[in-house]
Amino acid sequence: MIIDHEKLLGLANRIVTAGGSSPAEAAIVAGHLVEANLRGHDSHGVGMLVAYVRDLDAGTLKINQSLEIVSDTGTISVWDAHAGYGQVVARQAVEWAIEAAKKHGVAVNGLRNAHHIGRVGTYGEIAARAGMVALHFVNVASGSPGVAPFRGREGRFLTNPVCIAIPGTDNNEPILLDFATSRVALGKVRVAHNAGKPMLDGALLDHAGQPTTDPSVMYTEPRGVVLPFGEHKGSGLALVCELLAGAIVGSTSVTSSTPPERGILNGMLSIVIDPARLSTRDSMMSEIDDMISWVKSAKPADPDLPVLVAGEPEQLARAQRIADGIEVDDTTWGQLMDIAERYQIRLES
Repeated sequence: MIIDHEKLLGLANRIVTAGGSSPAEAAIVAGHLVEANLRGHDSHGVGMLVAYVRDLDAGTLKINQSLEIVSDTGTISVWDAHAGYGQVVARQAVEWAIEAAKKHGVAVNGLRNAHHIGRVGTYGEIAARAGMVALHFVNVASGSPGVAPFRGREGRFLTNPVCIAIPGTDNNEPILLDFATSRVALGKVRVAHNAGKPMLDGALLDHAGQPTTDPSVMYTEPRGVVLPFGEHKGSGLALVCELLAGAIVGSTSVTSSTPPERGILNGMLSIVIDPARLSTRDSMMSEIDDMISWVKSAKPADPDLPVLVAGEPEQLARAQRIADGIEVDDTTWGQLMDIAERYQIRLES
């Protein structure tokens, strides 16, 4: 099904509102989810509402939550979201860090125990639009870990994303590096499973440790695993994210002792830097433009596929999906319709 993004936004907003969220909270959550769809990251789009409603029912997602400021020195702060909507509290955390970096040159925020914060690139974009450099390290605590460590065939991590954002210039959009440390995000496995499509080679192992492209191995027992990207490199980054956003920040971590029914929890360590404290703006902007031009001047391996820099795939997807609509697979759409019926939400024509 192809759906106009405005209609999808309206549906998502009404679902979150029906769950009890304030209009402001519902607008942020729904807008974040649909923007993820527009950017081509359906794994973090409106399909997540199915898990959100499940967690809301279970009491592991807290609506309209007031976060707790554990500490704030002016340049370093730690916040506990107490399972509030992650899209709301993570945005607040990054906005705090931006203002603190403007005053002091650099700011660090540790966010604990937020419900699913969604597409991490959103927060990098917010910082980059404010002229800041941002680094975000995220851990994921959500039941049984489904990502294997290097040389392993049992899950020990979840997708533990990393995001690095660099401001744009008059000639170029911001550089946005945003990726899971697993070969693919678990949400992409869910999307493929719902659509009845195979996964790419090298992403999954079945329960016996054999390579497979069948996404159903993540939804049957005994369960398979997703592999880290780049073998030891992705596995190492996943461990670092778990430690930085879990142990260092003081957020819930993935271990065998954590209960599987806790819902989706994220910790995030954000570092925001004012680059004007490091270099003059004119020199910096010129160097960024020169570097992007140099990279994109490389001859493409496939003439039909031009060289892209980080952030461009999302920009291209957004333009295409605004023009043509967002594709939602039948399984996900059916699940959303079940939620709409339960909440007595009428679809807009």
